Amino acid sequence: QRQMCIRDSRMTLENGMMLLCGLGFFLFGMKLMGDGLELTAGSRLKSLVERLTTNKYMGALVGLLVTAVIQSSSATTVMVVGFVNAGIMNLAQAVGVIMGANIGTTVTGLLIAIKLNDLAPIAIFIGVVMIMFIKKTTYKHVGQIIAGFGILFMGMTNMGDALAPLSESQMFKDMMSTFSNP
Repeated sequence: QRQMCIRDSRMTLENGMMLLCGLGFFLFGMKLMGDGLELTAGSRLKSLVERLTTNKYMGALVGLLVTAVIQSSSATTVMVVGFVNAGIMNLAQAVGVIMGANIGTTVTGLLIAIKLNDLAPIAIFIGVVMIMFIKKTTYKHVGQIIAGFGILFMGMTNMGDALAPLSESQMFKDMMSTFSNP
């Protein structure tokens, strides 16, 4: 039984490392994608975002669509916060987009069948090839967006895989059942 306990702690350490690795990929992918978007579109992106988010309903629709495409309201929210920090959006515009992102989480269930996680390695490869071998700066930035998108999804996959054993852990189930409102 002692060996099993040691083995379980080793699995926990491996899962913890995999979770941290996934989180690192996720954050790096968000940064790479955000920087690529900013470099590619620049002032055009700012005017597009201003036009699309002039009212809260249109902003909510934008948030819903972006969340449906990337299948992550958290990623949409992080991007919006990045846009606010970069001065591309103001706080009033961000509220509508974040509301739409939260609504968009219900739409992502419909897109699960597409399994964008399976396309992540292809996106990373295409993005890296564009960054390394294409001379035109605009296409390099598009490559950054594509690679960032792939890395983001690869990170989400890693985090999901790292947390999957929790569904079988009796200790975790017992801990969750102690909460009065889980």
